[in-house]
Amino acid sequence: MDYQPDQPSGADQPRGGAPPSTGPPVIARTGTVRSRVRPGRVWYLAPLAVFLGGVAWMVFGLISIGNQVDSFPRVPLPAGGAVTLDHSGGYVVYYEGPGARSGHIPAFNMRIVPAAPSAAVGSLRPNIASVIYTFGGHRGRSVLTLQVLHPGRFLVEPSGAAAVAGGSNLAFGSNIARGIVSAVLLGLGLIFLGIIGAVVLFIIRLTRVRRAAPGAGDPVS
Repeated sequence: MDYQPDQPSGADQPRGGAPPSTGPPVIARTGTVRSRVRPGRVWYLAPLAVFLGGVAWMVFGLISIGNQVDSFPRVPLPAGGAVTLDHSGGYVVYYEGPGARSGHIPAFNMRIVPAAPSAAVGSLRPNIASVIYTFGGHRGRSVLTLQVLHPGRFLVEPSGAAAVAGGSNLAFGSNIARGIVSAVLLGLGLIFLGIIGAVVLFIIRLTRVRRAAPGAGDPVS
């Protein structure tokens, strides 16, 4: 006698003859996994800080030079007068008046004599390199260099300055050329460095984003 197991009816059999699944259902999901691109956006803060540092350096440097120019002791032209120079060493004499920016300065002579027993003058010579500035209401050009042996009070006596317009001045101070160069060149250098750093960072991120894009590395059939 042959034994045959019960066969499922045709209604119970899966189509195509495949055996029924006895395990838990398997769900297939498709989607895109986005990897984190490095360097991250937070890295943009570094070139931004360099850029802002350059702007701040240039602004505060020029403000400091402007305050320095405001503090220069002055005597009026063509009248002349007394001026107090508080340290020994080199001074630059700046002409402030019409023609300072263009260089068309009326010709005049100037004599500086001590007005105090302790004061002493070394030399007074024409300035070789011209420095031009415009800060606030002061527009000046360097015209002379002065050596002071001992600080004190000095009498400035212009002569032949009748053609100089009223309201003009002679200002005595330090050479501001180095301060201007330091403020402008270093400030601009930091600004451009910040811009270049941001551009390089953007290119790196853009390249890595494209490489990480779905299908970027798949072969083309």
